[in-house]
Amino acid sequence: MRRLALVVLTLAAVAALPGLAPRPASSDDTPKVQFRHGQRYAGLDFRHTSGAFGKKYLPETMGSGVAVFDYDADGWLDVFLVNSTRFPGQKGEPVYSALFRNTRDGRFEDVTRQAGLAVEMYGIGAAAADYDSDGWTDLYVTAVGGSHLFRNRGDGTFEDVTAKAGARGPETFPTSAMFFDYDKDGHLDLVVANYVTWTLEGDLHCTLDGTTKSYCTPESYEGESPTLLHNRGDGTFEDATRRAGVWSPSSKALGVALLDYDSDGWPDFALANDTEPNQLFRNRGDGTFEEVGMLAGMAFDETGKARAGMGIDSADYSGQGRPGLLIANFSNEMLALYDNVGNGLFVDDAPTSEVGRASVLTLAFSVFFFDYDLDGRFDIFAGNGHVADDINVVQSGVTYAQPPHLFRNVDGRRFDEVTDELGEALEEPIVARGAAHGDLDNDGDLDIVVNVNNGPAVLYRNDGANQNRFVRVRTVGTRSNRDGIGARVTVTRPDGNTQWRLVHSGSSYASQSDTALTFGLGSQDKARSIEVAWPSGQVDRIGEVPANHVVWVKEGKGLLAAKPLPEKGARFGVDQASK
Repeated sequence: MRRLALVVLTLAAVAALPGLAPRPASSDDTPKVQFRHGQRYAGLDFRHTSGAFGKKYLPETMGSGVAVFDYDADGWLDVFLVNSTRFPGQKGEPVYSALFRNTRDGRFEDVTRQAGLAVEMYGIGAAAADYDSDGWTDLYVTAVGGSHLFRNRGDGTFEDVTAKAGARGPETFPTSAMFFDYDKDGHLDLVVANYVTWTLEGDLHCTLDGTTKSYCTPESYEGESPTLLHNRGDGTFEDATRRAGVWSPSSKALGVALLDYDSDGWPDFALANDTEPNQLFRNRGDGTFEEVGMLAGMAFDETGKARAGMGIDSADYSGQGRPGLLIANFSNEMLALYDNVGNGLFVDDAPTSEVGRASVLTLAFSVFFFDYDLDGRFDIFAGNGHVADDINVVQSGVTYAQPPHLFRNVDGRRFDEVTDELGEALEEPIVARGAAHGDLDNDGDLDIVVNVNNGPAVLYRNDGANQNRFVRVRTVGTRSNRDGIGARVTVTRPDGNTQWRLVHSGSSYASQSDTALTFGLGSQDKARSIEVAWPSGQVDRIGEVPANHVVWVKEGKGLLAAKPLPEKGARFGVDQASK
């Protein structure tokens, strides 16, 4: 009680600071939103293989992620689902990750082999971006034993250029990855989160009863430093981990997120660590970083304990103009929701909010901010699922498969859990790992794809949110990197509501959502203005944009193109799904 009282007093003091009053709730009516299963009708036929066969190898519990991106540049989002594989000595056909092409008629087609991505590996995560600035989105897949960089040729196929590009990275246990331009030279660099020094040969025997082998906790293994790969600009990368000040061998990172936490114009990144303090690497602007997680107040929970951090994301969820942090944690730890209160400090809002109360018993892997109902505020999705299939025997209140959480942002400070109000699909328990969002059917609202450990992937189709209005922004860099990653996009509505976010790669857990930014307008019929502050320092401003449009903004030119949504197409079997 004493500890809780201290937290309450701290938050009360922070709320009383000048300029931190929550913005008023919107008067817009909330649309009736339902999330429905879409994978069966969309042909998203994928099942993750963990390779588990009784040996209790640590990687079996961790896979895998998903990337939502437009690999063929046809304006429709495709889906890449990361797969693991069988361990040596197991019988069976090879298992591959899968690329599903959006056929623009409500279905997806498996094009893995045609695209040259049928490569067997123990995959964990994925990140997608145009690292060579040729106009086509490339793909990086992290894998136990060594990651892979696939260059998009632009003809529907990918080329494995890992060795040629020097992008293999560590060969132990890489997890999440993120493209960003840390030195702002116009070329996308790559940071890879690494977990522990596990190898098949070095697997440890852990047990709960003294005899039977169980999954080891991460404390049993040594940590592994994150890896920073610097893009030379000629199609190759060099390891800049040590010279950039990122070397940290005690890290056990599972998630990585981009943010500019101190608003100095240089991209920082945060790591969610499992049983080790979370880390925040502040960009000094000279090619080096300093780790400030403890000083910033996001390394530990409110008791000073390091939690089991999984996924992570960043957004200005409170509307105060500064990026907060969302971190997924183990069961009995609750989610972390760090509000950036200024002066380089974060305060965890979760313990005194519905976000904390509702997530105490769940184990979250993937988390992200997105505006599911297009009302202009960042809501929260958390994909849950335990790592032990027999956890209910030990803890009767905790289950292996768990429903996700969806929290609606009410006023920037208050979140309501609305999972059970949004359809039966979200109420079904799954063993979620990676998750990503994107408008897969081009109807305006954001759908969700979840990769399920050792199970079938799930597509939650968003129905009804597009009763509200929106504007979507895609960035095209010239002096900055072509994807515009790191650009700060600000949208102002006629009612004065202002939203902003960085164009970003990575986030969630081992996954990546669409790099386009979707801003909810509520009932407003237009965006009054759009501003893009590029990594190069260039600022482009656009005047009024009609609601329900996707706009392309080109660095130095401004508005490149605009297209109305929704497009004619299918709704992932909406007629069949509603029966």
